Amino acid sequence: MENETLKVTGAFLNAVQTMNMEQLAALLLPEMKWSQPGSNAVSGRRQSAAEVFQMVGKMFELSGDTLALAEIKVLAVNGNQAACHLRWTASKASGETLNVDNIDVYTIEGGKITEAVVYTADIGQENAFWR
Repeated sequence: MENETLKVTGAFLNAVQTMNMEQLAALLLPEMKWSQPGSNAVSGRRQSAAEVFQMVGKMFELSGDTLALAEIKVLAVNGNQAACHLRWTASKASGETLNVDNIDVYTIEGGKITEAVVYTADIGQENAFWR
C-alpha cells in the first residue's frame, strides 16, 4: 500500500511541477474532495476534480500565471496517506509575492488521489495574496 501511495503522490507532484494537465487529471478521482485553507478567493472545500481544476485556474489567473511548486521538501507516507511539505511561490504585476510553505495530506485509493487537505504555514500571507 505504501509503495502505491508514494508512487501516486510522487507522480502527482511531478505533474504539478511540469504542468502536465493530462497526468494530473489521470491521478485525481473525479469525485475527489479538496480542502484549501483560508478566507480568500481560492479557499474552501471542493467536491470534485473539476472544481479543483477551476480553483487552480483561478490561482493562475490571480498570479498572472506565475504560481509554481518551487520545492518538495518532504514526502512522508503512512499507509494510504502521504504528507508533503511543499514550498509555493507566485508574484503579481503589482509586486506582491507569495512564498509559503504548505503541508498537503493526500489520501490514495485505487491508484488515485481521493482527498487532499492543505495546511498553510502563513494563512495571513495566503489570504492577502489570493484576495
